[in-house]
Amino acid sequence: MHGCVSIWKGIAQVSTQSEKTATYIPLSVPHISGNEWEYIKSCLDDGWVSSVGAFVNRFEQEFAAYVGQKFGVATSSGTSALHTALMVAGIERDDEVMVSDLTFIASVNSITYVGAHPVLMDVEPNYLQMDVAKVADFLGKECEHRAGGLINKSTGRRVKAIMPVHVLGHPVDMQPLRQLADKYGLMIINDASESVGTLYHGSPVTRWAEISAYSFNGNKIMTTGSGGMVTTDDEAFAKRAKYLTTQAKDDPVEYVHEEVGYNYRLSNLQAALGVAQLEQIERFVAKKRRIAARYESGLKDMRGLCLMREAPDVFSTYWLYTVQINADEYGCDSRALMARLKAANIEARPLWRPMHLLTPYQRAQAYKIEVTDVLYQQSLSLPSSVGLTDEEQDRVIGVVRNTADAL
Repeated sequence: MHGCVSIWKGIAQVSTQSEKTATYIPLSVPHISGNEWEYIKSCLDDGWVSSVGAFVNRFEQEFAAYVGQKFGVATSSGTSALHTALMVAGIERDDEVMVSDLTFIASVNSITYVGAHPVLMDVEPNYLQMDVAKVADFLGKECEHRAGGLINKSTGRRVKAIMPVHVLGHPVDMQPLRQLADKYGLMIINDASESVGTLYHGSPVTRWAEISAYSFNGNKIMTTGSGGMVTTDDEAFAKRAKYLTTQAKDDPVEYVHEEVGYNYRLSNLQAALGVAQLEQIERFVAKKRRIAARYESGLKDMRGLCLMREAPDVFSTYWLYTVQINADEYGCDSRALMARLKAANIEARPLWRPMHLLTPYQRAQAYKIEVTDVLYQQSLSLPSSVGLTDEEQDRVIGVVRNTADAL
């Protein structure tokens, strides 16, 4: 261990000397290294560039199979996938959906899109996921069964679903959450935007939900540029999702529409990119885990840093490697370290501002939020691109170590 520490200290010294002229290291960017160009060219050659084409069908089928589901419906974004999943699940105006307070705003916005209300839940400190114990506490103490279903006693509204957000590539503790959902008659709608390849008890997180939504944004572990996917084992749900995402078109010749639909389709060009990316997903996941292991090796001896953990019986993809910084022990807070990394031409970012602090959701019910506020102040995500080289990662580790040593 002492030899390892001396190596990293040497890297810190080299980093200080060369950082002013060093190339930029982004937080998370796409990795194009397979059949992407070939498949996209075939779309251009054939003329199938819009929302219909063989690659759309292939991507839906192959991705659904990869995450252990019977059906997949490709969408234009992860946000549109979430919106579609909520509509398909029957979430309606003035329903309530329990959702993590620590998430990107798209999770909560999608609930608002259908006229429902979020109930913001705290996260637990070890893995930064929805605190299932507090979910149980809320359901047991703050809700009661009435003729209209499970009613939130403080608002009088029906609690209809739970949306676990599997942040940073690690899953929520799904088995007890599923038990709670079954006990109280609730649906689970997965926000799996950051968890392609994540396993819980040996299975994809989709196993414990009625319906799931994925994102293929440019910063995700695999990308279609912008895109998403709704997955489910329920054929009726899948048909409904396909219907809603294609403008609710009942007759494609006479343009008959019986209800409001959405232009949420993924193009054949984007699906071609997705198929090529999916072919490489195991290598992408392995690289993410290797990056996490190297951060662990390079930073584990440092005071004031709490590194990412992996729960028992979990396979995390470590989408973004995130550290928690105790300013008193480390010597500066997360924002000061972020500024130091920026000065070294390295991108880093804090976790999302908690939903209850954002203007649109300051009046939303936030249940016993304690850990989320601390994590927001202390956490910092470090460069985690699939294409991150060892040399680039050594630079990041060197700056993190050198910042503490210099204080």
